[in-house]
Amino acid sequence: MHARGAQRLHSAGLLFGAFLWLARGAIALTHAPIGAAAARRAQRARCAAVEGGGGQLLRAPTGWAPRRGGGARMPFGAPKVAYKVPETTSDDWVQANEPLYRERLVFLGQEIDDYVCNQCISSLLFADAEDSSEPLFLYINSPGGSVIAGLALYDTMQHIDSDVLTCNIGMAASMASFILGAGERGKRTALPSSRVMVHQPMGGSEGQAEDVRVEAEQIIKIKGTLVTMYSHMTGRTREQIVADFEGGDNYMSAEQALEYGLIDRIIGPTHD
Repeated sequence: MHARGAQRLHSAGLLFGAFLWLARGAIALTHAPIGAAAARRAQRARCAAVEGGGGQLLRAPTGWAPRRGGGARMPFGAPKVAYKVPETTSDDWVQANEPLYRERLVFLGQEIDDYVCNQCISSLLFADAEDSSEPLFLYINSPGGSVIAGLALYDTMQHIDSDVLTCNIGMAASMASFILGAGERGKRTALPSSRVMVHQPMGGSEGQAEDVRVEAEQIIKIKGTLVTMYSHMTGRTREQIVADFEGGDNYMSAEQALEYGLIDRIIGPTHD
């Protein structure tokens, strides 16, 4: 009995302490300066406007006031950057790729597949529809991937009226090297430490013998198409391109890619 009674008293004490803590908080809020309350309301409104989808936001600590200038704090989730909206005095947190789109910059930074290429294609088409007199910039750091998806991106680059300037900022391997070389001639660039890799297309067919035969024929046709296009991009003969394909993975430095004809200029400081 004594133990249970002591436990009840202890629980009652905890509840009473919590009540006092809440009461003090209510009094503090009641007597808070009007400016501080307005600042908190403005912060909540900015957070709601930034996130939109109801995602979890970075909560400000007690007593925090918005930073000078009224900018919003960065929410949790996908990487976001502070972006000043053109022709206004306001800034906001937006997805990192949104300012790139607005500045006609497209980033190919993943393995090439249907989804990634469709994202790049939609960005190119939208920017070209807005203003076809200005160039578009395609930055590449990709291990390559699907030949079919890459050819769709290539065809779109040739179809739109805007010039597409390509730049290798890391690795342009396999189909990504093809996209790099497909940029506007004379305006294909690379950073000093970037690398390029070219090789012949590969298949991974499984199943019945007839299915394997059909895919093998398609790979041979695609290889012929790529050889012709690489030859046009680089100025090398088809025989030279085939020899480079047959040798397996062919890696190049930025200087070697320049000599090969896949790029036209190396930009940025060198390591000399």
